[in-house]
Amino acid sequence: MPFRPMPAFLPIDLEPLPTEHPDRAAASRPDAGIFSGVHDEPVTSARNDAELAREYISHGELSPKSIANLQKELYRFLTWCREEAKKTFQQMNVADLNAYKEFIRNPPPEWVCTTKWPRNDPRYRPFSGPLSDTSRRQSMIAIKGLLAFAEHTGYLRRNPARLVRNVRAPHAGRITRYLTPAALAYALAAAEARDADSEAAARQRARDRFLLIAFAQTGARLNEIVSARMGSIYSEGDGRWWLDVLGKGNKPRRLPVPPATLAAYRDYRRAFGLLEQTSRGDHMPLVLSSRTRDHVRVTDEAASEALKAIFQQAAGEAAARGDGDSASMLRQASPHWLRHSMLTNHANSGVQLKTLQDTAGHANIATTAGYLHKTDKERHDEILGSDGKGIL
Repeated sequence: MPFRPMPAFLPIDLEPLPTEHPDRAAASRPDAGIFSGVHDEPVTSARNDAELAREYISHGELSPKSIANLQKELYRFLTWCREEAKKTFQQMNVADLNAYKEFIRNPPPEWVCTTKWPRNDPRYRPFSGPLSDTSRRQSMIAIKGLLAFAEHTGYLRRNPARLVRNVRAPHAGRITRYLTPAALAYALAAAEARDADSEAAARQRARDRFLLIAFAQTGARLNEIVSARMGSIYSEGDGRWWLDVLGKGNKPRRLPVPPATLAAYRDYRRAFGLLEQTSRGDHMPLVLSSRTRDHVRVTDEAASEALKAIFQQAAGEAAARGDGDSASMLRQASPHWLRHSMLTNHANSGVQLKTLQDTAGHANIATTAGYLHKTDKERHDEILGSDGKGIL
């Protein structure tokens, strides 16, 4: 095997440009994307590929989570261009882009670390393992978008990504990553059984219990709840409670808040020394750090890890009780499974798909239909209950 020198995973500034930055304004000009050929003068003043990537990230109105995901994908690509291809965007060709598409299928060991170190840590690595076809598809979509932007702004005279095919990813006809009521019951019991032998532990137990119930009952995405504020949970005086969230594409939605979520919210606020109820104008973060008395918002990753710890504890209890199916589900579960669980439960309990589509924030009702398992179960029972079941 040929010797591979250790790549230099250097920090790259990919923070979005300030709103008033001239490059951001120039890249947003109405005529920026009308040319398919060569520009007389570039719309951008970016001097290198990393500066161009910053402009691209700044170009769209993206949520914090979308920005973080885009930064991760573009950091990988920029580092690969420097360390592996040893080319700039202007030197890139179709073969190079296809080589990158294969590279991320199974990156070399020196590019991989299962621990998520900060990007400025020398132990940081761009990958935690091989990428699935679905992840590779999303990665290439981000890169093709960047290169299309480079062409439209005149940074590139030609865009080789036009000739690169998207990765084909299998499409699941039915959502299968969800927790059954039995598995959810183990998770809730685990959250409630946590030690509260200190003030910080009591705050964490109440907060994590609220998170678990809120995600499972509202169907919100992780960053939608973590990015919300205390005043986002409110009533209009008619007994109906709502949660306002900002979804994909900065599209606002309001989600029904069931009584159990409201009760957990009030318990959580009491544990933090707050009044049970607040006003719609309260801009305090909805999900607070339990480690300090200051009202500091937790990160998406911290909220995710808190719920995963509950799932692992619940998996151990399910296994101890001989419930292997629930234990297996819980060991694999992520917070997003709670969203799937809520939508699956309501889809199979007779709630109209259009109602669930609006609640979930799905652009296409076909996505919502993937949560409907009732007909599958009926088909299964009919086949096994027929006179032909004993064919062998």
